[in-house]
Amino acid sequence: MEKVDEIVRRYEEIGEQLSDPAVFSDPARWQALAKERAELETVAECRLSCLKREEEMNAAFSEAEGETGEMKELLLEEGYRLKRELEEEKKKLNALLLPKDKNDGRGCVLEIRAGAGGEEAALFAYELYRMYMGYAERKRYGWEVVDLNETELGGVKEAVVNVRGAGAYKNLKYESGVHRVQRVPETESQGRIHTSTCTVAVLPEAEEVEVQIDEKDVRVDLFRSSGAGGQKVNKTETAIRLTHFPTGIVVTCQDERSQLKNKEKAFRVLKARLYDYYNSRAAGAEAENRRSLVGTGDRSERIRTYNFPQDRITDHRIGLSLHNMEEVLSGGLDELVEALARAETERRLSSGDGQR
Repeated sequence: MEKVDEIVRRYEEIGEQLSDPAVFSDPARWQALAKERAELETVAECRLSCLKREEEMNAAFSEAEGETGEMKELLLEEGYRLKRELEEEKKKLNALLLPKDKNDGRGCVLEIRAGAGGEEAALFAYELYRMYMGYAERKRYGWEVVDLNETELGGVKEAVVNVRGAGAYKNLKYESGVHRVQRVPETESQGRIHTSTCTVAVLPEAEEVEVQIDEKDVRVDLFRSSGAGGQKVNKTETAIRLTHFPTGIVVTCQDERSQLKNKEKAFRVLKARLYDYYNSRAAGAEAENRRSLVGTGDRSERIRTYNFPQDRITDHRIGLSLHNMEEVLSGGLDELVEALARAETERRLSSGDGQR
């Protein structure tokens, strides 16, 4: 707690400086101090709350020793209430001290692919695509389609999207893995329940300085956009395919009618995939020793089942079942996102992950 108390002292010191007329008359200095105080505020306020409750709890128990009867009971009840609140505040403080994921503030690249199940899997992949689009709209994130490979029946074989906005990766990172659907397909005349799967991958958006791509390592191919047919198919070669020789990673983009725009989008996705590729290799040994309660983020891991006959969505990593299929598929993912983030925090606290 020595480091935390240093944060509190600095927080209070800056508060006094901000009320000093000499500092107030220097806008640049005032702004720098205000920014520093804002960064310390959450931890400092939580620690001050702990100290206040601890002081009040000790006072209540101390007073109870000198009382009898009903007054003693009231003071003891107050003391135990404050003790419970103190324990909750300490948990909150410990969670705040956990090292932050450096990618949490970034946007992300979202990739959805139909898996086992043929056309039914493609139809469900499109529903997942709409679900994440609805979530992005609710969160006011940007939604930039890079590649959308549609089927004639309205499904999606593959979709790649840039989700732009601070915190998009933080909120969507637990979606990586295999999503399984159980329902009766419209094409099934016998009414039998089929099981299909889709794969979702969420990659943090890479900064320019983090991934440098040598042009000699990338082959750029031009081709005509393909699609379900009709007006969706371009007659000119505007679609782009990038092949990165050192890793074998291939990225295609055919959403825009402009060759230049497709190329820009494709390179952004390539940078995100390379960033994920090199980070995953570096963290491989560590990840093997610290398999998360909420999953490894491995796209081969089954994470969730959508059971339509029972209107039930089950997240297998934390054993959470919800009965609001329509709300979730329209973009109402907050309950799942918050539960997964909470479970991850509890796992890290119980496993003694390093604190900042």
